[in-house]
Amino acid sequence: MSNAQPHGAGNGAGAGFTGPDETSREGKKVLHRAIGASAMGNATEWFDYGVYAVAATYITANFFPGEGAMGTVWTLATFALSFLVRPLGGLFWGPLGDRIGRKRVLALTIILMAGSTFAIGLLPTHSMAGWLAPALLILLRMLQGFSTGGEYGGAATFMAEYAPDKKRGFYGSFLEFGTLGGFALGSLIVLLCSLILGNDAMTEWGWRLPFLIAGPMGIIGMYLRNKLEDTPVFRELEASGELEPATSTALKDLIRNYWRPMLIMAGLVIPLNLVNYTLLTYMPTYLEGTVGMDANTVLTLMFVGQLAMMLMIPLAGARSDKIGRKPMWFFSLTGLFVLAIPMYMIMANGFWFAMLGFAVLGLLYLPQLATISATFPAMFPTQVRYAGFAITYNVSTALFGGTAPMVNELLINATGNVLMPAFYMMAACLVGLVAVWKMPETAGTSLRNMKIPGIKKVHIPRRLEG
Repeated sequence: MSNAQPHGAGNGAGAGFTGPDETSREGKKVLHRAIGASAMGNATEWFDYGVYAVAATYITANFFPGEGAMGTVWTLATFALSFLVRPLGGLFWGPLGDRIGRKRVLALTIILMAGSTFAIGLLPTHSMAGWLAPALLILLRMLQGFSTGGEYGGAATFMAEYAPDKKRGFYGSFLEFGTLGGFALGSLIVLLCSLILGNDAMTEWGWRLPFLIAGPMGIIGMYLRNKLEDTPVFRELEASGELEPATSTALKDLIRNYWRPMLIMAGLVIPLNLVNYTLLTYMPTYLEGTVGMDANTVLTLMFVGQLAMMLMIPLAGARSDKIGRKPMWFFSLTGLFVLAIPMYMIMANGFWFAMLGFAVLGLLYLPQLATISATFPAMFPTQVRYAGFAITYNVSTALFGGTAPMVNELLINATGNVLMPAFYMMAACLVGLVAVWKMPETAGTSLRNMKIPGIKKVHIPRRLEG
């Protein structure tokens, strides 16, 4: 049980609940469990995506054989298809999370997500079932996307609402620690399987093993989440009777009353996820297919780079608590814009140059990645926070994030220019810089009550007033 206790009316919102007390042993335990449950779920989510990314050559061989270069495009298109379903997941899970609670929805999404990944490991291949094999793969990837549409926004909201206001950047960064942990674990497992089994066995049946691991990971994540109460901020809103009265009108209400934070957040998500999926998802395909590196060498590079980013990310999150979110984003976007082309140019010169290029771009990206959970949930008031985050994030991600690997591959094939991923990244950074200029600074502000944190006045619909 949480040590959060009711305390009188808070901010006119009725009975309130304090968050875990960092100074007490029990409070630290509750806070650490909340952070761990959120991070574990996120690790499971991105383990699923990471495994698919680093196993792309095996996926192509088993589900899209005989297609030549277009086989890789089909594999990446299947990856992108799951993102087209994510906005539907956001529309379904986000309003539901604001209505029935963050915890209940997150317990459902993690099982649905891990279960669909586990099922990919059981699929027949093209040689066994013909066209039915890629059709089933696409169906399961879309199911992953639907569940992920509620998973990420919910996990970030859950973590942000549990974290102390003054340390939201630091604690929130552990959600992305889970992101990188999932990617790194996916790279490591595929690498170990490849080294132990060899390329022939991996192509024939070994590719299934990493997908099957998602099953037990999902069960562990659900267990951890079910051990916690819902967030103090949500329980406070629930006790005051100010929850959203219906989920069916959530999108209309959001667009009418919160279009500005939705637009700003969409502008931030474009560079965030385009860089993310270019660096962490498309990079193995780029280094193997375009640069010509050995598959095991690429897996080693990806694992080492992701591990280094994991170690640095809490430092970036803590730094944002001291200087604010906006300076971190300005630094990251400007650095990526300036150094994208030079880093891509040196990657073609061998392993150590590729490692240097990946490391520089990865470290420049960290200030964005580390502050997602602190920045985005704070852009919406409590009663629409889950829906606002999930819908905005997933629509923008579907258009510019999940499509990034496929678009990069198509641009290189169409132009013959291996620097196209750098140019695409630079264009996204320009959009992000405009959004950062417009976004409010929310570092240290409270996530309680029914106003947008960091903004003194905001229109509150009459039906939501006390």
